Amino acid sequence: MGEQECYTTEQVAKLLKVDESSLRRWRTACPPQGPAFVQLSARVTRYMRADVDAYLQRNRVDPMAA
Repeated sequence: MGEQECYTTEQVAKLLKVDESSLRRWRTACPPQGPAFVQLSARVTRYMRADVDAYLQRNRVDPMAA
């Protein structure tokens, strides 16, 4: 993965202003929702900064373009 910054579930929840349980629910949905994530173990999940940025960009709504 190189030197890319990684976030915890708690950090991404704060960034997106959602509850941590929302991120956990999104990860276990079929198909998974939310930003891409890396499952390091059963209890350790990380989000790469580029994936969080890409998720925000994909879900951006431009009112002027609508």
